[in-house]
Amino acid sequence: MTLQIPRLLVAGTAGDSGKTLVTLGLISAMRGQGRDVRVFKKGPDYIDAAWLAAAAGSSCANLDTYMMTGETVTQLFSKKASGGDVAIIEGNRGLHDGVSARGSHSSAELAKLIKTPVLLVINATKATRTLAAVILGMQHLDPDVSFVGVVLNRVAGKRHVRVATQAIEEICGIPVLGAIPKLPAEHRIPGRHLGLVPVDEYQGLEESLAYAGQVIEKHLDLKALDERLSNLSTIPAASVEIADKPAASVRIGILKDGAFSFYYPENIEALERAGARLVTIRSMEDTQLPPIDALYIGGGFPETHIEHLVGNRSLRKAIGDAAKTGLPIYAECGGLMYLARSIHHDGRKYEMCGALPIDVRMHAKPQGHGYAELSVDRPNPFFDVGTQLVGHEFHYSGVEGKVADTACAVLRGAGVGAGRDGILHRNILALYTHLHACATPSWAKAIIRAAEKYSKIKEEPATGKKSMQMALTA
Repeated sequence: MTLQIPRLLVAGTAGDSGKTLVTLGLISAMRGQGRDVRVFKKGPDYIDAAWLAAAAGSSCANLDTYMMTGETVTQLFSKKASGGDVAIIEGNRGLHDGVSARGSHSSAELAKLIKTPVLLVINATKATRTLAAVILGMQHLDPDVSFVGVVLNRVAGKRHVRVATQAIEEICGIPVLGAIPKLPAEHRIPGRHLGLVPVDEYQGLEESLAYAGQVIEKHLDLKALDERLSNLSTIPAASVEIADKPAASVRIGILKDGAFSFYYPENIEALERAGARLVTIRSMEDTQLPPIDALYIGGGFPETHIEHLVGNRSLRKAIGDAAKTGLPIYAECGGLMYLARSIHHDGRKYEMCGALPIDVRMHAKPQGHGYAELSVDRPNPFFDVGTQLVGHEFHYSGVEGKVADTACAVLRGAGVGAGRDGILHRNILALYTHLHACATPSWAKAIIRAAEKYSKIKEEPATGKKSMQMALTA
C-alpha cells in the first residue's frame, strides 16, 4: 500500500535563515484555510517541535535518520501524515549539513528518503544575483533533491525582490514563491541558549503564531505552492498495527511541566501501548507523589525554574524517600539534574532531591552536544547488558567529580564524563543521553518491566524493607 499526500520540507541555507518563521507561518495560514496540517521536525529537537505542534494543534513527530533506520523514518512519517490534508517538515541547519562532510543524515537526505520537495528559505540581505549562485551550487551538489520553490527572507524593497527573483528563476529554473521583508524586532520569535524559548514559557504564543500566518498569507503565493504540490509521488504506507492496546498494568509517574517538557510524543505513546497508565506530576505545584510503580523524568530547564523547584521541598523529599524504597526511576538530562543533591548555578548552590549521590554545575558553554551512542555494559534496572543505545545530548550542566557507578560506555558523545553515561544508584538510571522510542524499541518495555517488578514487591509485605531496596536488574 502507498500514501499520497501534498508535502514539503522547509529548509534553509544555514541556521537562522528564517525557516522556522516560514514553517510556522505556513502551518498557521493553512490551518486558517481549514486544512488538517500534519507537522514534523527533522532531527532530535524538542523545542522547535513544540512550537510546530502548537501551530498545528496536534503532535509533532521527529524524523531522524541517525537515530532511526530509513524504514522506521518512512513508517513514522507515513503513519503520522496519513489522513491529513498536507504534511510540513521543518529541516535543521543548512539543507546539506549533516553528520559528516558528505552530508550524511542531512535534511536533503531526509527529503530524498520520503520523496519530499524542498521549499528553500534564503537570507537575501544585501545580495541579488549571488543568491542564484548559492542556489545553483546547492542544485549541482545533489541533483536528486527536488525544489518546489524559493522564499526570499529579509528583503529590502521591490527592486531587491525583482532583481533577485529574475536572477534565480532564469539561472536556477526554480520559482520564487515569496519574499518576506525585514520584520520588526518585536515580532521575531524569541530565542534562548538552546534555541527558541519553550512554548510553556512564552506568553505571546498565540499572537506570534497568528502574526507568522499573516506574514505568509501576505508575502507567499500559497496558491502557486499548492499547485506545485498537487502531483507528488507516493510513499509506502505505514504498516497496520494489529495488536490491541493492552489494559494498563502499572502506573508510571511523569514529571511534566515548564521545568520538564522534553518528551517525544512517541515515547509517551510507546509507554501506553506497552501497558502503562501515565500519571502527570507537576514538579513546581504537586507536593506529594501519587501511587506509582515507576517514575519517568525527562529533560527540560530545571535551571530556569530553580527557585520554584527549591521551594517545593515536599515533592523533592517525597522523590528522595521513594528512591530509597527502590522505586524505579528513569531520568534524562534535566531529570538527572533534579535527582542530584544540588545544582550550582549563577554562583549559588540549590538543593535538589538528593536521590543521586552527585552534585551538578551549570556552565557557560555546552558540556555535551550532538548524537550519542552508548553500550550498556553493567547490570541496571532497565536495559540488558549488551544493549546498544543511540540518542542525542545537549546540556550545559556537568557532574562534579567522579561518578561512582554507571551503566553505559560512551561510544560517541560526552555523557557524565570519563567515557561513561547512565548513573546507577539503587533503582535509578539517569543519563545525559536522550532516547527516542522509535529508535530504541526496547525502551518502553524496559520501563514497564521494572515497574511490574516493583509493583509485585510492594504487594508482598512479607518480603520486608530489604527486598524493597534490592536492585531491579534487567
